[in-house]
Amino acid sequence: MLANNFPLDDKSISRLSTRGLPLEKLKEQIDDSLDYSLELWRSQGLDIVKSKGYFYFRTKFLALEEAEFCIVDIETNGSNIDKHQIIEIAGVKIKYGKITDRFESLVQCSEINPHITSITGISVEDTKDAPPLKKVLYDFKLFLDDAIFIAHDIKFDYRFISLSFEKIGLEPLLNRSLCSLALAERSLVSYRYGLSYLEKTFNLNPNAVHHRAMSDVMTTYGLFNLSLESMEENVNNVEDLIKFSKTAPRKKRPKFDPFLIKDTLEVNEEKGN
Repeated sequence: MLANNFPLDDKSISRLSTRGLPLEKLKEQIDDSLDYSLELWRSQGLDIVKSKGYFYFRTKFLALEEAEFCIVDIETNGSNIDKHQIIEIAGVKIKYGKITDRFESLVQCSEINPHITSITGISVEDTKDAPPLKKVLYDFKLFLDDAIFIAHDIKFDYRFISLSFEKIGLEPLLNRSLCSLALAERSLVSYRYGLSYLEKTFNLNPNAVHHRAMSDVMTTYGLFNLSLESMEENVNNVEDLIKFSKTAPRKKRPKFDPFLIKDTLEVNEEKGN
């Protein structure tokens, strides 16, 4: 998932992740010098390298066990970037399957709808002593660096953070990204793939508090590790994993919700049926 203003077309992006992009194809799509563009993209979390005369995403050569992933979750006071903002953000860095670093912060906010408070438990009062958005996002950008960005149903989190960066004067996100929901659909059998349902199904986070950023991050961390363990296909590098999460066949879902069946059986047993 790259920013809309990233200058390369979809075909070129695909080649950067597979068989490589020749210099002339890269140069014809950028307005600035090659060195400047590569450095700018690197500062936005995207590292493009040259190998045997072709350009590739660095993640094409990055083995899973050597890669640094960052699982991210945000809570917001609405979905419209022009009217709303992040009110909580959390992330954990992962390498070798283990957490190496953490980031967590509420964000100062002057208006939170009661409906949002009822979902997240976060009120304006809770955020009054929190740092402002600009401070939190600058710190988060340094924390994220060039790690592979992971979130559950990633489009919202990635887009909202990227647009929030632009709102405070930073360049948009370009980090390579992976959707944990899409990966789970191709590696785990479940009736539903919402995060709370998956947590209930696989007991991913015994202390889960849904719709709080760090809790959802930790649930996604458990899900990511379980998905990697359950994959039936050999995946050697980060780009292979991203491709698998997008193109591998989805697991066949059960026809009936096992929790509904379980609840029905328990009710019948209580009634003596």
